Amino acid sequence: MLSISPSEIPQNLLHSHLVSSVGPRPICFASTIDAKGNPNLAPFSFFNIMGSNPPMAVFSPARSGRTGNNKDTVYNVLEVPEVVINVVTYSMVQQMSLASAEYPKGVNEFIKAGFTPVPSEKVRPFRVKESPVQMECIVLEVKHTGTGGGAGNIIICEIIQLHISEDILNADGRIDQTKIDTVGRMGANFYCRAHGAALFEQPQPGHNLGIGIDSLPASIRNSKILSGNDLGRLGNIPHLPTEADVLTYKASTTKKISNEEELHTEAKKLLEGNHVVEAWKVLLAGL
Repeated sequence: MLSISPSEIPQNLLHSHLVSSVGPRPICFASTIDAKGNPNLAPFSFFNIMGSNPPMAVFSPARSGRTGNNKDTVYNVLEVPEVVINVVTYSMVQQMSLASAEYPKGVNEFIKAGFTPVPSEKVRPFRVKESPVQMECIVLEVKHTGTGGGAGNIIICEIIQLHISEDILNADGRIDQTKIDTVGRMGANFYCRAHGAALFEQPQPGHNLGIGIDSLPASIRNSKILSGNDLGRLGNIPHLPTEADVLTYKASTTKKISNEEELHTEAKKLLEGNHVVEAWKVLLAGL
């Protein structure tokens, strides 16, 4: 494995390693305004929410690795400490990319990229009409992490108004992950789309503690067939099927499994279909 000290490699190579390994990253499409009232719109992928009580968001427009200069967004929030964070979806990713170009200060990216500005309710920067989720924020703090190219400017915001399109809500009034169609930033020129087959559900443990991989029999833990994900599924149930359940399974099945490899292969097929209890019955019946 390659072992790297950040101070011993060029900054642009370090940046490439970081953004290519930490991803996908959500995109903060930040709308700001300067003291003269000039709007600015720019995307940043060093971004996330940091709590819900109060609702907080953090993003960081890094200094240019080429020139060392700050983005207009940084100067704007220092002049007018307000921002609208607009969520980026697949239907607007090309226009968002256009808005990321380094236009001179004073150029209106809403116009350049063809977005529709909508007046906000509680802050001065405009919202992006095409975005299905718009967060009006006040800026609480701007923390500069350095002065050279690649240095961050961590902008800490409190969300004071939230706008959500009804088109992406489900029957319970919550955002439907199959409808919002967000995109994430990867390394180089790559993005990813959180939609269709790319989405999968992983039930959370909650209050029912799983038995853990350390509780699996050694023959299962050391399986050459079952992957780490498979073992994680097996270890994530609160208790094993009862002996009676296993006996009932044995009496009902007509499958004849002659060796450990076949046993683990059959269990793996069930796990791939998220039939964890059934997989355990197969494994316990063969032990």
